[in-house]
Amino acid sequence: MLQITEFKSIVDLLKKFPDEQTCIDHIEAIRWGGVIVSPFDTTSKVYKCAGNKYKCKNTGKYFNCRTGTIFEDTKIPLQKWFMAAYLINNHKKGISSHQLARDINITQKSAWFLNHRIRYAFGHENFQKTYNDVVQADETFVGGKNKNRHADKKVPKSQGRSFKDKTPVLGVMQAGHVSLSVIPNTQAQTIKPIIEKLVKEGAILITDDWDAYASLAANYSHVIVDHQHGEYARGGFHTNSIEGFWSLFKRGVYGIYHYVSRKHLHRYLSEFDFRYNNRETTDGERAEEALKGFDGKRLTYKTTNREN
Repeated sequence: MLQITEFKSIVDLLKKFPDEQTCIDHIEAIRWGGVIVSPFDTTSKVYKCAGNKYKCKNTGKYFNCRTGTIFEDTKIPLQKWFMAAYLINNHKKGISSHQLARDINITQKSAWFLNHRIRYAFGHENFQKTYNDVVQADETFVGGKNKNRHADKKVPKSQGRSFKDKTPVLGVMQAGHVSLSVIPNTQAQTIKPIIEKLVKEGAILITDDWDAYASLAANYSHVIVDHQHGEYARGGFHTNSIEGFWSLFKRGVYGIYHYVSRKHLHRYLSEFDFRYNNRETTDGERAEEALKGFDGKRLTYKTTNREN
């Protein structure tokens, strides 16, 4: 199997995957490792057919390497999908659909959808982890600043922690690995279950002085850094790492995408946390890792445009 990890540039990628067949062979190798398994019935015998298709004996259905993946029902060549995965992982602040469309020669609408499908793969459960050591937790708000709006577009009483015109996001980080969640509000009943799911009981949990974190002291060694009174570290503990990530994330959102809607924000978060969590690897290794999340993650255009 060809490894994207061998690549140092987009030119290397095109040399390794010069046509559709080499891309199909690579996807089959990642997905099945040489033993074809039916996506409709994993116990079924599989018949090889012409045109890179297969038939599931038990269900009588035909399938190929794209079936049940982010590549299903798309006419965009796999080579361009590989290029897109490489480019998205190579731009630490992201790449707009307009730029991606120009880079791989597709329409902006197709590039927008392709971008979201790849982000959807970034959110694969295989990339999730739990934390059990020294953990930082913090929340931020995504949305434009009220002071920068025209007078007729300003939102009254939207200062501070108000999220009338913004979307709150919770971040949990340990040793440079971050998990992000879109949340409806920053109340304790919303934040606590997410942290309890991600962080094992008994871990050291570092937060700011927001009241919603107070109830977590029962399950964790809770360290509070009192930002309101000019405290930025306590006993060697701090929340600087997660706050540094927020800075990188917002520069990407405001500088590259300019605007992110609430209904699509969770996919942008998947993109940024995947890229950040794999920042120590090469561009090729990140692209290779991203392709491992394509299986079982199908996203239709209709679903993409629906609130979820």
